[in-house]
Amino acid sequence: MLEQPSAAALVEAFANTVDVEEASDEIATAQALAAWLHDRGLRDTPEPLPDTAHRAYLALRAGIRERLGAHVGDTPDEALLTAADAVLAEHPVRVTADGRLTPAPGLPAAREPLARLAIAWSELTTTGDAARLKRCAEHTCGWVFWDVSKNRSRRWCSMKVCGNRSKSRAYAARTRATAGRDNQP
Repeated sequence: MLEQPSAAALVEAFANTVDVEEASDEIATAQALAAWLHDRGLRDTPEPLPDTAHRAYLALRAGIRERLGAHVGDTPDEALLTAADAVLAEHPVRVTADGRLTPAPGLPAAREPLARLAIAWSELTTTGDAARLKRCAEHTCGWVFWDVSKNRSRRWCSMKVCGNRSKSRAYAARTRATAGRDNQP
């Protein structure tokens, strides 16, 4: 089984702060986001973030989720990708002599964790591991998962639940279409 890199675990956790199925959002408020970042060691303090920073995190999350949906064949919403790119453009990173990326000096404390998320995303895309991080193809779910399949072909977070739902709907649609043709004169 392919072990998930720490950058993928971070991006997955960030993307999964929204739960489509339960219609909930772990980081819906600036206070909740600050606590989430603090709990993951990305911020020293759980003090609330400014609203502009909160909106930037939400835009980045939406853009990442759109890109991860493309890994299972969805067409990403270009407006969400553009908004995420605009957020990333505001968060410079520095390359050290040993090739590591770090948040640029002078970045406001509220935005430094966003730069760390951007660095994690960059690592995944650079190594090709981003292709293993996917958003479930079952649109009523949308959960982000790490694909451990040998050929990177997994489409659902769970074959038992989401895969079964999708395949059952497809079978029912084919059955209805066949029944409709059989009933024609």
